[in-house]
Amino acid sequence: MRDPQERLAWLVEQARQRPEFPEDLRTERWRVHGCTARLWLVCELHGGAIGFRCDSDSLIVKSVAGLLCDFYSGADPAEIVATPPDFLSAVGIDHHLTPNRRNSLGRVWESIRDCAEVHRRTHPNATLPK
Repeated sequence: MRDPQERLAWLVEQARQRPEFPEDLRTERWRVHGCTARLWLVCELHGGAIGFRCDSDSLIVKSVAGLLCDFYSGADPAEIVATPPDFLSAVGIDHHLTPNRRNSLGRVWESIRDCAEVHRRTHPNATLPK
């Protein structure tokens, strides 16, 4: 999509279609601090696989964070750590975000990377299903 408004409309629609986020996970434990919008990111470990879920009170933040969660869920921890979300720039998503939303995006990436790094150090021989 070349039109920035179309991209933002697509992001909002993606946020609306995300799976329901359990109310009991909207706690300080899962809150991503440093964002203007309230944002929660859950890192779940299931038999060596890492999965991510998120929610936000901002549809744009929820959508972009959801893209990152979907992209990195199930990936090898070392691969996550070594693969920053440069694809968002390549497709032009981050170019049309406000500075606060870009900051939120950076915080989500930091949280995902930190979770993967902890898992990589504590389970170095874990193999993930492909």
